[in-house]
Order: sequence, then C-alpha cells, then structure tokens
Amino acid sequence: MNTEKLQESMYQLIVETSTNLPKDVRRAIKSAKEQESAGTRAAMSLDTIAENIQMADENISPICQDTGLPTFKVKTPVGVNQLEINAAILHAIQKATQDGKLRPNAVDSLTGENSGDNLGLGVPVIKYEQWEQDYIDARLILKGGGCENKNIQYSLPCELEGLGRAGRDLDGIRKCILHSVYQAQGQGCSAGFIGVGIGGDRSSGYDLAKAQLFREVEDVNPNEDLRSLEEYVLENANKLGIGTMGFGGETTLLGCKIGVMHRIPASFFVSVAYNCWAYRRQGVKISPETGEIQEWFYQSGEKISFASQADHEVAAAAEAPAVNEVILQAPITEEQIRELKVGDVVRINGMIYTGRDAIHKHLSENEAPIDLNGQIIYHCGPVMLKDADGQWHVKAAGPTTSIREEPYQGDIMKRFGIRAVIGKGGMGPKTLEALKEHGGVYLNAIGGAAQYYADCIKSVEGVDLMQFGIPEAMWHLKVEGFTAVVTMDSHGNSLHQDVAMSSLEKLSQFKDRVFN
Repeated sequence: MNTEKLQESMYQLIVETSTNLPKDVRRAIKSAKEQESAGTRAAMSLDTIAENIQMADENISPICQDTGLPTFKVKTPVGVNQLEINAAILHAIQKATQDGKLRPNAVDSLTGENSGDNLGLGVPVIKYEQWEQDYIDARLILKGGGCENKNIQYSLPCELEGLGRAGRDLDGIRKCILHSVYQAQGQGCSAGFIGVGIGGDRSSGYDLAKAQLFREVEDVNPNEDLRSLEEYVLENANKLGIGTMGFGGETTLLGCKIGVMHRIPASFFVSVAYNCWAYRRQGVKISPETGEIQEWFYQSGEKISFASQADHEVAAAAEAPAVNEVILQAPITEEQIRELKVGDVVRINGMIYTGRDAIHKHLSENEAPIDLNGQIIYHCGPVMLKDADGQWHVKAAGPTTSIREEPYQGDIMKRFGIRAVIGKGGMGPKTLEALKEHGGVYLNAIGGAAQYYADCIKSVEGVDLMQFGIPEAMWHLKVEGFTAVVTMDSHGNSLHQDVAMSSLEKLSQFKDRVFN
C-alpha cells in the first residue's frame, strides 16, 4: 500500500469530518428550522447554527471548537496490514491538529498535561473489524465533550424521575430513552441525535450505542420493534419542549437509532450515546492497493446550503416579536447587570476572557493574572493557530458546557468582581444564588457555533496560564457584536430551571405503558 496516499486519505477524512456537516444532518436541521416560529429564541439559535454550518464549509474550519476524541471504525479485507493504517491515522491526526482542523484535546489523566498533538494513551480511538469485502471502510466521528458527558446508562429494572418504574421489556426501554433526552436538557447542545444500545455488558452496551451514530439519519431499522420504537421516540421526545440549546421550542431531538445484542440473565443495560446538533461523522471507501479514496459515504440526497444570517434576520424581522437588545462593553457595572432580565439578547463589544476547568480551579486557589473586576468570563476552549510573525489567530471559538464550573463559579465571581459569564447549558443553584447576591448574569451562547463566534473575535490581545494547554489557557479576546441570551439573571430567574421543570411535567405524560 502507498503510505503517503493512505496518510493523505486519512487526513482528508479528518478535515471533511471536522469542517463539513453531512447531507443527512443538514436536512434534519433544515426541517427543524422550518418548524420553529420566527423571532423565538429557538429560531434565532437555529439561524445561528445554519450560518455556522455554512461558514465552516466555506472556511474549511472546524464546525465546533471541541473536536472531541476522534473515534475511527475501520473494516479491512483479510490480509491488510492494520498497523500501517494505524500509523497513517496517527500521522494524519498530528497534521490536522497542526493545521488547526482539530483542537489539541489529549490530556494526561494523572498530570493534566496536554500532549499538544491529539496523541496519547488510548487517543485516538481506533476500532478494527475484518471483513470479506475487497476495500477498506474507514469512518470517523468527532463527538465533543459536552454531548459525551450527557451519555447515560440504565440498569433495568429502575425508577425514573417523572416516569416511574422501567421494567425489563420494550416499554421499560422506551422510558429509559425518553428519560435520556430529558436529562440532557440543553447541556448537550440540543437539538441532538441519540444512539441506543440494548443489552451487552456495560462497555459493549456503550460501544453498540455509539455504533448507531454511524447509521444514516434517514435509514430504516430492519427490526420492526426497533423501527417502531425509533419513530415513537423521535415523535414524542419533541413534545418535551426542551428545544434548541434548551431555550424551549418545537425540536429537541433530530434522530434516534437503536441497536440490540444479547445479554446475560443478571444484567439488562440500556446505553444511550448522545450527540449534539454538530453531528460530525464521515466515511470513505479506500483502495487497499493504492491507499486512495474511491468513494465518500453519507452522500445520498440533496446537500442543503444555508443562507446568510443577515438574510435570515431580514426575512424574520417583519413577523418577529419585539426583543430587548442590550449592548454591553466591559468593564460592566452592577447597575447595568441588575437591569438585565431573562430573555434579553446581549451584544458584547470589547474584551472577554476565556476560562474553562483548569482556570476555574486555578482561580479558586490563586490570584488572577489580570484585573477581572467588572469583566466577562467566557467558558470556551478555542482552536488557535500562530502565524509566522508569532501572532495568535482564533480558528474556532464556541462555548463549552458551563455546569462543570458550578463548584467554583459563584465564589470566583464574588472574589474577583466578575459581572458576566458566557457559556452554554446553564448553571446550578449555587451560581444562581451568587448572581442574585453579587449582581451577576449568565449569558447563553449558541453551542457548537464556533465559526459564528470566531468571526466576532477581532483580535487576540494576550494569553495567560499557557501551562494548562491551548484549550485551557486564559485568552484575552477583543470582540464585536458577540451575541448571547440572558438565561440566568441577578433577580433569581433561570430559564434553564424553568425549562427543566416544564419538561419534567411533560415527561410524566409518557408514564403509562405503550409497548407490551
């Protein structure tokens, strides 16, 4: 096999997966957009998502800054050297990271050190299967941490919030799947897709669930019981009212795929792999003789190209309800913050500072590297590239899931005088109480919209704490027109709390048996 051709094929697969959303996923998002009413938070979110998809495609840049832990599924003919394929994948991963197509995400679990090239023990994940076809089938999924953290596994029988007892039967499985969508709320960047694995042990159940995410969105399950269950879940999960980004709305789930395997009598697992709207998976047919790509998978049907955000705004303006829009420029005063209320749209100009897990832990134990009084913290781990002159440039910069910072956020805001936090998915009661006491606000940006927000960043003014690695460092970013929605205000109100309560109430309507 030609080593250089194989490396280039794997590199193309990585770049295409990171930057170009598949046709079937685009069609699902288009359908969701058509169901939302103009002027709603959900419609605004879907417009931003559509704009972001188009920008990533045109810029050949990551759709979402969190390119996850690359997971390859490779089928090889008998006799093909899998070690050669392994080496080609590792080479392509390094090159794609160097070129800004992947964010360096491989972190030593004991030391916290980032390898910088997406390689490490167990990273990337490569799963091989031998088959009797005469070509290599190589598929890749990039599943970010926000949606990965919303994976869930149930052991039947069990008691489920809002749904009661789930038994060891098809109806119990139904309840588990609906509950999995409810518990994700907006933290996994809804509207999302789920893969479900029934049976197996704890590890093989999750493997089966993730394998379902390699299926086509529009395929038909050959198992009649599972086909009916997939259709039922997709229809009824969208009645929960969680909506895009957890803002409420008509579309919460875009796809449901279910697989089954045998189990041992003592164990009955239902494993759910949750994937965000940025459903990045591609596949290629590769010649085992030349290493060249012969065919791309997931190419059936129409490819949707989305209009610009400006076009969406003009089209919606006539019928959209009035929205309170506020311009913020740091440093922000407490008085300005107290005037904001849940539902307000904020457009930020000036400086914001990134801070993720490592930064929050550091600030809980140390002084800040800069004066943060009146400033804005952005829960974001951007994709960054340095040019020949040593200047940093932002390649992708969407929000990360904020709930991970719940143990630290309120205390850090009060200690350093931080007035606003930007993230996605909302935060918990400790932060909400601190916002009320201190005079702070939580701003929900659109998860996954890494190109849309990178375009709002006009310059990188500095960086601190680079010892934590590029995603975890504190980047000083100058922005214009950075748009987010107030979802937790200084008056004790939380849109996330409201949607969680209302969706739990709606979930309870599915308590009665449906499948015998």
